[in-house]
Amino acid sequence: METKDVLSQLRAKSGLSQDELAQKLFVTRQAVSRWETGETVPNTETLKMLSNLFNVSINTLLGSPRKLICQCCGMPLEDGIIGKNKDGSLNEDYCQWCYADGTYTYSDMDDLLEVCVKHMANENFSEEQARAYMSQLLPTLDYWKRYEQLSDNGQFEAFKKQLVGEINALNIEGMPKVEKLNALVGSYVNLEYRLPNGTTSKFLNDSATYLGTQLESEFGAERCFGVVANMDFILVCTYGADCSDPELVLYKKR
Repeated sequence: METKDVLSQLRAKSGLSQDELAQKLFVTRQAVSRWETGETVPNTETLKMLSNLFNVSINTLLGSPRKLICQCCGMPLEDGIIGKNKDGSLNEDYCQWCYADGTYTYSDMDDLLEVCVKHMANENFSEEQARAYMSQLLPTLDYWKRYEQLSDNGQFEAFKKQLVGEINALNIEGMPKVEKLNALVGSYVNLEYRLPNGTTSKFLNDSATYLGTQLESEFGAERCFGVVANMDFILVCTYGADCSDPELVLYKKR
């Protein structure tokens, strides 16, 4: 698909006229018209504004000329899972799990390797095969090749360690001690809990990235504890198989 078609479809999907889009971008309606007829292509700064407005990558706006993969974990990138910079703009080099709000979430390649292997292993791809594949792939990715340059000197790891301590200090009955926290995207863990007044509510942002983990309950009964946290809060819940019957145990502001 060409840029002119991409822009036309995104504008129509957003319910904007050419005039309305032009106003948001501080350009003329004629400029928008020329983009959509293919006479011209938006300049770099305008492409950034369009990316933020429609929440799609510049790569998508240009007709997807490149195959994007996360330069930390190797995951193929689509618009819905691309990481974001501190200003909310998309960073087309990383996924939401590896890069969130301008912060790299992994500083240990072995930790990332274990997470990747866990999610990749299936009936067609054994854990051994997944481990061998990722062990070769990860060192070739830009983040790990430039880790000394890109790292934050352990600040984020220190924050995770502090968070683990705060969670364990809650001493929630039946919940094992938390050892590690991994990056979690809100849309995958944003469960709907029933409140005391009978209504239901979600507490997370689908597009945000959090830290969390899943732990088997010490009480058994095939229920698990789910932990989700960030700089503002700690949430603990329990649920059954496939996240069924979720129950909120604790929501605590930090």
